[in-house]
Amino acid sequence: MKKWDVTKIRRDFPILERSVHGKPLVYLDNAATTQKPKAVINALVNYYNNENANVHRGLHSLAETATESYENARKKVASFINAPSADTVILTRGTTESINLVAASFGTSYLKAGDEVIVSEMEHHSNIVPWFLLREKKGIVVRFLPVDDAGHLQMEKLETMINSRTRLISVTHMSNVLGTLNPVKEIIQMAHAHSIPVLLDGAQSVPSIPVDIAALDCDFYAFSAHKMCGPTGIGALFGKKKYLNEMMPYMGGGEMIATVSTSGATWADLPYKFEAGTPNIAGAVGFGAAIDYINTLGMNNIHNYETELTRYAMEKMRTISGLTIYGNAEEHGPAVSFLMQGIHPFDLSQFLDQLGIAIRVGHHCAEPLMNRYNIKATARASLYFYNTRDEIDYFVDALVRAKKIF
Repeated sequence: MKKWDVTKIRRDFPILERSVHGKPLVYLDNAATTQKPKAVINALVNYYNNENANVHRGLHSLAETATESYENARKKVASFINAPSADTVILTRGTTESINLVAASFGTSYLKAGDEVIVSEMEHHSNIVPWFLLREKKGIVVRFLPVDDAGHLQMEKLETMINSRTRLISVTHMSNVLGTLNPVKEIIQMAHAHSIPVLLDGAQSVPSIPVDIAALDCDFYAFSAHKMCGPTGIGALFGKKKYLNEMMPYMGGGEMIATVSTSGATWADLPYKFEAGTPNIAGAVGFGAAIDYINTLGMNNIHNYETELTRYAMEKMRTISGLTIYGNAEEHGPAVSFLMQGIHPFDLSQFLDQLGIAIRVGHHCAEPLMNRYNIKATARASLYFYNTRDEIDYFVDALVRAKKIF
């Protein structure tokens, strides 16, 4: 691959220059949220300094400028994932709201009591709880595709789970715990053979691998800006028009209507039908700036570098006796969950924090997966393109120190 100048890239991220407890920050919690480059921070400051106004509603110069910036961000998102058009991209608060939108709106328009939705055991709670809420509301059935010991979806069981009552399959593209990159193209083809739409949770995948919506042919795709160098509180949902046009709005209020009278209302055209109220305009501007920044690096370059770095980290971690990695699929993203014999992950996290190392511990909003492996929690180191081999070496040395101390 082309030489990756990670030292130069790290200079774009101010927070990576700070210290924690007197030690240089080693940030390995990127699956939770990524750090922000100066280009994104500057875009947010510029918006509030020079462009702040509400969108779509005003004829004055600031309103027109803000609207242009907001809609340009939508176009950048659509282009980044190769969506067929910008009006198939709904700007939301993030992956969680995007999935809730589908559950509520698709559920209202397409599902009835006894209909089935298939998810997997490795899903984030954001792709489980919305379907449980719909189960309570409409009496649908939520079924779980099992995961094997290595962290693969048991694809041979999916075909037998699909039946005449299956109305949607909703799975993660990449597990936030196991790092598994799922065979989503195969899932989509299998589902479409039965005329079943597919929703993909792309929160972990979009930041790390090139995603081509047209090639995948999925029906819905959800992801967040803050996991790909953008601001928190902004994300996107791609949806095929044949579903979006038929789905009821998610929320009512301003912006999402065409007309309102005392007798009823009609809805605005896509995508505004699903964007009630004043949106996170600054967040969208920052989202667009994050995409611009990532594009300068190149998603293929990012993916190649992260693949190499993850492989290096896992190889070094496997040299530590008593350390168990959860998730050993061949197609693996940059999240590594593990346990160390005799050390509670919470204790490990506090020990590492004293050395300036930030990791995540807990159930990672994936309790069904924890139950699958009969554990309560794991520690998780998650990498991004600004992490280095030196940081991995320091992290692994710290794990060895922890083992000796505990």
